[in-house]
Amino acid sequence: MKQAEHTNSEFFTLDIGGMTCASCVSRVEKALLKISGVEAASVNLATEQARIRIQRGSMKLPEIISLVQKTGYEAKESSPTGNLGQGAAKTTKSLWAPDGLGRVLLGFLLSAPLVLPMLIMPLGIHWSLSGWWQLALATPVQFVLGWRFYKAGYQSLMAGAGNMDLLVALGTSAAYGLSLYLLMTSSHTHELYFEGSAIIICMVLLGKWLESRAKQQTSEAIRALQKLCPEHAKVLRQEFELPSGSASAGVSVSASIKSDQYRDLPLSQVLPGDRVFILPGERIPVDGSIISGASHVDEALLTGESEPVKKLIGNQVIGGALNGEGALIVVAQAVGIESVLSQIIRLVEEAQTQKAPIQKLVDQVSAIFVPTVILLAILTGIGNWLYLDSVSIALLRAVSVLVIACPCALGLATPAAIMAGTGIAAKFGILIKDPQVLELAHRLDIVAFDKTGTLTIGKPRLIDFLPFDLALNNQEDILASAASLQLGSEHPLAKALIDYAKDQQVPLVSVASNIALPGIGVEGIPVSGFFADRLLRLQSISSLEGAPEFQRILEKAQPCFNQGQTVSVLMDLGSHADVVAADVVATNVVATAVALFAFGDELKTGSMQAVTALKALGIRTVMISGDNIAAATRVGKEIGVDEVFAQIMPSKKAEIIQQLQINIAGNKHYVAMIGDGVNDAPALAIADVGMAMSTGTDVAMQAAGITLMRGDPGLVADAIEISKKTWNKIRQNLFWAFSFNTIGIPMAALGYLSPMLAGSAMALSSFCVLSNALLLKRWHPRHYF
Repeated sequence: MKQAEHTNSEFFTLDIGGMTCASCVSRVEKALLKISGVEAASVNLATEQARIRIQRGSMKLPEIISLVQKTGYEAKESSPTGNLGQGAAKTTKSLWAPDGLGRVLLGFLLSAPLVLPMLIMPLGIHWSLSGWWQLALATPVQFVLGWRFYKAGYQSLMAGAGNMDLLVALGTSAAYGLSLYLLMTSSHTHELYFEGSAIIICMVLLGKWLESRAKQQTSEAIRALQKLCPEHAKVLRQEFELPSGSASAGVSVSASIKSDQYRDLPLSQVLPGDRVFILPGERIPVDGSIISGASHVDEALLTGESEPVKKLIGNQVIGGALNGEGALIVVAQAVGIESVLSQIIRLVEEAQTQKAPIQKLVDQVSAIFVPTVILLAILTGIGNWLYLDSVSIALLRAVSVLVIACPCALGLATPAAIMAGTGIAAKFGILIKDPQVLELAHRLDIVAFDKTGTLTIGKPRLIDFLPFDLALNNQEDILASAASLQLGSEHPLAKALIDYAKDQQVPLVSVASNIALPGIGVEGIPVSGFFADRLLRLQSISSLEGAPEFQRILEKAQPCFNQGQTVSVLMDLGSHADVVAADVVATNVVATAVALFAFGDELKTGSMQAVTALKALGIRTVMISGDNIAAATRVGKEIGVDEVFAQIMPSKKAEIIQQLQINIAGNKHYVAMIGDGVNDAPALAIADVGMAMSTGTDVAMQAAGITLMRGDPGLVADAIEISKKTWNKIRQNLFWAFSFNTIGIPMAALGYLSPMLAGSAMALSSFCVLSNALLLKRWHPRHYF
């Protein structure tokens, strides 16, 4: 799958089949990096994928695939994530696939009579099959079910490298060969070891099946997202027309649409600009804008928003979200690989395919692990033979070393945790794009927020409403008249005043002679209410300079200015009839101040809780804003941040982050930057961990390692928490993987582990590592409780 393009490079993702351990990963990477034109390659065992960056035009992808296949592994181009309308890819494997359950069950069925004598011996029953029956049962297990190990082991040997399959093939062949030799030269069936070779193959197959099952569970988030988008969309025919004015007036016509007025098209045939009809209860197939209808939309799997979101005409909807009770007509804006859903899937897949830096160390160890184990097995065999003077015991202990040392758990430790952690985080609207942040997030001790668009909504709201004459019981009339003057205006302050009046359920009134006064404000004559037939003007304080009321107004507005608020004044110019009779120019009328309206940026709902949660984690909080000192200080004090940097130019934000990273004593601080705008991109990039709001710009999201899909600052603490938990799982997995080999290999060499027990322990170690990673699926953000 071609995932991204740059000026001189192309990125592709390949599905790699046949990898069994960390040594396989190292081998495939080395093969890719030897190819001319390949600039970088990263192979992930858990996802069984490789990400490749090649020079544009240097080599065709089929040639690269062919070269990978020559190393003994399957390779094909990954199916595009944008092909969402064709249904999710099948994830269940055939019963008789190499990792299928059928092979495991057949293997244990054939091996059961071989193992049964060992199980009943403690009961005082001494019975065993004849040697030839043992040979008959063990042979199909060894060479039919176990053929995959011979094939892959031979290919790795021809490529000059070793892998787990080679170890299994060598170990079981030695046990089988010794048993066959003894059968031919001795009549003592109790000296045969066919059950050892057979049960090792069965346990390894069981381990591979369990791994396959666990891998599917770790990628459940991806598959759940892939299943969200429907395969078809109801596209309205071109001749269908909405009734005139329905869209602007908010009139829904969608419920009356007949089946012959739209076509049911495959998603791949839907184009931007098409009008898509969505019934209640259906999945929304495209990203777009509502032109008819109203509903509540469930976006939980896309943004982590727990409650359905109200959607009206003009609102945006995301493909894959679930439509609620109302029918909608949506103009398609993004389809397929351009949709938000496809981009989310791509980001999560890229994060799961990439490696955390610690994995590079694991790969380096694994590259020399297999040849080292083979050497240890040889030394074990020679040492035991010389010490015990028994070829059979020496061979069995060498086999045990070969089997128990398979580095499956080591290879799966990091990618399995990354897959599980990034998957569950995506479920709650936290996209971890760069696995490196997992290693840094647990060290964070400072979080720096941008203000506008991050902690605040980025648009003004009415914060304070201050009448001059408190004796008059007409506050509702004042608000209604002021808001009515602004009807039809597109100015942000006008919208904020109207929205406040609507929130207070204050009915607006009709206004006559409503005109805009450039550089001053707006004036008009309410036709009803307390101020009926009076000329009112809503204007800025600066436009009143020199007026008789100016000093009085300024004194009353000063506390608002101290908090960085913008202030407008409602002035009463007197009876309209008196003004006209006096033939007075409106701008020169001596007016009376009625009320002040103070506006400020509106805080996001979760801003205060976000800061509180971070402080509970022992993290210092900082706000960096380009706004004036008064406004920034007010917001900082309201939400409780520890330090405020105000009037910071965009180019200086990155410098502030650098200053925070190095304290006075020269000690390193780990700093996260949270932002949403283009001006935040340099700071997001230079911070140890960058988090971008999805409500912001694409540039910010590209520069950050984590994207918060709801634009909710409350997700910051959740992102840090899941990053810490994922990092802890990586460390736990690596500890157990290394400990297992450190303890197991000496025990096998000294004869404390039989080949059968070694095979069981090896399979169990991989299963434990994957199961430990899957515990991350139980995580829920504290923010939601």
